[in-house]
Order: sequence, then structure tokens, then C-alpha cells
Amino acid sequence: MSNFCPAYPTPRKSRMPSWKAFFSSRHSWLDLLFEKSYSMQMGQVSLLNSTLFMPNEPTCVHRVLSDNVANYPKHQLLGDALEPLLGESIFTTNGAQWQRQRQMMNPSFAQARIQVAFAHMQQATDAMMTRISRWDFQQSRDIQEEMTLVTADVIFRTIFSTGIDAERAKSIFTAFNEYQALSPRLTVPAVYGLKWLTPFWLRRRSDRAAREIRHSLLAMIEPRFNVRDEVSAQANCNDILESLLHAKDDITGDRFTLEELLNQVAMLFLAGHETSASALSWALHLLAHSPDIQERMHEEVTAIAGMQALQSDQLKSLELTWNVFRETLRLFPPVGFFARSVVDTDKIRDKTLHKGDSVVIAPWLIHRHRQLWATPDAFDPDRFSRPEGRASARDAYLPFSSGPRVCIGAAFAHQEAALILANIVRAYRITPRAGHVPAPVGRLTIRSANGIFVQLSPR
Repeated sequence: MSNFCPAYPTPRKSRMPSWKAFFSSRHSWLDLLFEKSYSMQMGQVSLLNSTLFMPNEPTCVHRVLSDNVANYPKHQLLGDALEPLLGESIFTTNGAQWQRQRQMMNPSFAQARIQVAFAHMQQATDAMMTRISRWDFQQSRDIQEEMTLVTADVIFRTIFSTGIDAERAKSIFTAFNEYQALSPRLTVPAVYGLKWLTPFWLRRRSDRAAREIRHSLLAMIEPRFNVRDEVSAQANCNDILESLLHAKDDITGDRFTLEELLNQVAMLFLAGHETSASALSWALHLLAHSPDIQERMHEEVTAIAGMQALQSDQLKSLELTWNVFRETLRLFPPVGFFARSVVDTDKIRDKTLHKGDSVVIAPWLIHRHRQLWATPDAFDPDRFSRPEGRASARDAYLPFSSGPRVCIGAAFAHQEAALILANIVRAYRITPRAGHVPAPVGRLTIRSANGIFVQLSPR
């Protein structure tokens, strides 16, 4: 068992005044949390024209995400924040529109399709291992950069059957980093009912970054969209884009338009690689401080595959590797909160929620809740093998959300992460940079503001 407790923003003793919270949250919403946040059953904050509720108790969370899900659609603020980039995709839509899109996309992420995707994951992982082999092993590096590149390569190959080139990767990463940094500065005023305070030049910069990303993806999609009915065009493609090009609405028989395809691909590419890159970076940070876990992982991988290429059926046997990733998602869930709006009056615990109120489900808090998890701040992947840990995971673990809107790519992300982590730990020992402490910030995803520096040493 590892005893490592990773650093995270020290919670304040008490809730900060609203005016101070307004400015702090524009940097990172983690800065708003105070000690009681990690033990409360349900929080409540009064805003100008509505109330924001934050339920942490599992039965309350289940009511919002599953039992009464129609009453709690995704918040419009989420759409405002992401639509310039992702359009009307399954990440931003609600109701019948979301149901249609989800039905058309499900086959692309069925278990059989994930097995097909494994070859693309292997190719991207092999390319990563080749890049790492050329590093100067006397130096530490910000592992976020490599994890962003390999996960982008995985999803690019899986969607388009081709790797991502360095120029396109740099362009997309730079644009997305700007988009993510601007996001809280654009959305926080709206949360407080002060949308008019949002500077127009920030919105212009954000929209420009979104257009740059979408243009790059459209250049990959449009040529195949224009020939999707030609048999010869399908001969060498067995990827997600091919599946989406021919997906049909069960009722109307309609297929995705070019704009709809762009929206869904933008969502899959950006959500798929960014969340995985965040989680994998934190996983390597946690492993760097837990040499005992590393050695056990190394023994597990070599016992199952030796030094041969890992196969998809072997990944299922890597119990510790899977648990390391699961524990990473618990401590550093890539999406730290899910925002919902209230359609009709409802009662949760002793609180009455009215139309127009907001609900925030916060995996970051639920996963570290003092009453829901033993040693909640410690890195302990073995907790998922113990009865009490399995019970906590069943009731209070939702890195991919839960209910009807559970992330469509959860199984994909687990397979990808197991493959990447197993390959790295089999070939290298991971140590932290002396004196470096990552600084988690909560924006669209949870990243480190000052990097995650580790050093790899060949075994």
C-alpha cells in the first residue's frame, strides 16, 4: 500500500465572501472550496436570481443523474462555454436531440468497436515509446506534454486511421490551452448573473481558438464525407469516422450532416484526448511517489506478457494497473464537476429546488468525501480490492458521470490507459523532480498549473 498523499489546494477554514469567490473562481474553481465542502451532505449558495445546490450524498446524486434525470438537464452555461468549440454535440445537448445523437453514436463505442480500436492504440503507444527512448534520461520532463501527445495520437488514429502530425498537434494544443484558460473568465460572470461583465475581447479570443481547432478537424472530415457513398472510399477505413459517416437515425433513417459530424468528432477528439491526458499525467505523478506500487505493476505486466507486445485480452488481467488508473480518477477526476439546471420544483434532502436553480455534482468532492471513503486523500489503488473500497466505489465513484449520460468513451479510456501505463512501467522507473509540487487547477479539466515533472530511467 502506498502512503503518498498528493498535494491539492488547501481548503479554507470557512466559505469566502461572494465578491471574493467571484474573482477566485475565474482562476480555478478549486480555490472556492473550504473544509466543510469535503464533509457536507448538500451545499447551498445564493446567487443574484437563483440558488446553486451541491449534493454529495450518494442518494441525492443518484436522484439528479438517474432517478429524476429529465428534471436535471445539462446546464445552459455548459453549452455557452463549449458550443463554440464542440457545437451541438452529445456533450452539450439535451432531450430528444441528445437521445438521437447518442443512439447514432453508440455503435462506434460498442465493445466490438473498441477491440478494433486496440490496434490504433498499440500504434500510438509504440510511437510514444520510441519518442521516450530518445529522451535525455538525466533530465526531468513535464509529462503532461507527452501524455497529451500520445492520447491525441490514439484518438486521432482511432477516428481517422492516421496519426497526428507534429504541426497539427501543436496548432490544436496551443488553441485548446488558450480556450481552456479563458473558459472560467467567460463563464463565471454568467454564474453570478453578471454576464454583461464578460469582456468582448476575451470572447473573441476564445471563439478564434475554437474556429482554429474546428477548421483543422474539418479538413480531415470533409474529404471523406464527400465520398462516403463510394465503395472504394471505404476499402481501407475501419475507424470511428467511418462508423459515424454511415450511422442512421433509427426513426427517420437520416445520417449526420457535415456540421453534425464535425460537432461529434470535435467532442470525441477534444474530450477523449484531454481527459485521458489529464488522468495519465496524474497517474505518473502518483506512481513517481510510490515506488512500491511501480515495482508491483512491473511484476504484474512482465508476468503476463514478458517483454512482448501486450494484447487486448491480456489487459483484463492487469488488476493492479487498472486499479492504479481507477484510483487516479478518484483523486484527480479529469472533469471535476457536472453542472445541471432545474426544470421543475423538486425536493432533495430538506431542500426545495425551484425552476431555474442550478445543481453541481462534484466528483472532486465526492471522491474525497470524509464520510464516503477511508483515507480519502491517500493514493491507495488496493482499496478497490477490499470490501469497503468496493462499497465506496459502488456508491460514490463517478469519474465518467453516471446514469443515462455516463461517458460514452469510458471503456475506451480504461483500455487506453492500461496499455500506456503498462508499457511505461515495464520499461522505465519513474521518479519525481526534487522539490516540485504540482498545483492542481480546476477549469474545463483538472490540470497542473506548473506542470507535472517526472524523470524516467530505463530498467
